[in-house]
Amino acid sequence: MTQFSFDVSIEDFEAKVLIAAEQVPVVVDFWAPWCEPCKVLKPLLEKLAEEYGGRFLLAKVNADENPELSQHFGVRSIPTVKVLFQGQLVDEFSGALPEGQIREFLDRFALPAGPGGNLREEAAALVAEGKLEEALARLVEASHAKPDDQAIQLDAIDVLMQLGRNDEAKQLLAGEYSSEPDRANALRARLALADGAADTAEVEARVGANPDNHGARLELSRAYAAQGRYREAMEAALEVVRRDRFFEQGAGRKALLQLFEALGSSEQYDDLIREFRRKLSATLN
Repeated sequence: MTQFSFDVSIEDFEAKVLIAAEQVPVVVDFWAPWCEPCKVLKPLLEKLAEEYGGRFLLAKVNADENPELSQHFGVRSIPTVKVLFQGQLVDEFSGALPEGQIREFLDRFALPAGPGGNLREEAAALVAEGKLEEALARLVEASHAKPDDQAIQLDAIDVLMQLGRNDEAKQLLAGEYSSEPDRANALRARLALADGAADTAEVEARVGANPDNHGARLELSRAYAAQGRYREAMEAALEVVRRDRFFEQGAGRKALLQLFEALGSSEQYDDLIREFRRKLSATLN
């Protein structure tokens, strides 16, 4: 538990939620230990509560232990999320949503960001427009305003990698990111993809000469990934699965999973990952 994320029960609900909600939106997560989607949603909400830094609070209610609260709020399925602010129920959803949708949900009611937060949002918009140098400048400024914000630091590392400044990114990733370990590890995995890039044209020629050269096709996948051509990298690895799913103990599938892990820290790749997860599932079934 932290100052932004905490457990609540019927006994302390008024003090921790209702009174707090007069000043800041409180996201109430109704969960249960047996609920599999809760095991995905709850840690994601906890991570975002820390990232948003007090722009909302997260109150976690064990629905099994607090049936009165569940009944009072009309909870019919688990997980269910309710948002309370200034005496009103302002928003809600049920089920485990993707991170991007949850961010959109939170942004509808979260309090305005502080100095670094606004700059971070500006940087994200600039990245979406392909203005990477400008985005990096915003993130440097945001980091100066909030030097302990590891999310901003990792945003900057992500942009450095997109700019091809991998040596700088590697140096920064050598540090510890205790509040963002999963994202830091994903960026490290993505950085590893850039090492040992092969001559793409030469490997393409080998694959063209022998389409069943699965080792060369996987080498081609790695070469594409090193160049940031992630769709082509995934397609090459998937083609190995299509042709021989058992090649080198499922090397094609493993290559795809490595790409999913490496790109999983950046929302911009969410749609691509979902697309190829579906394709991989369809190929294996």
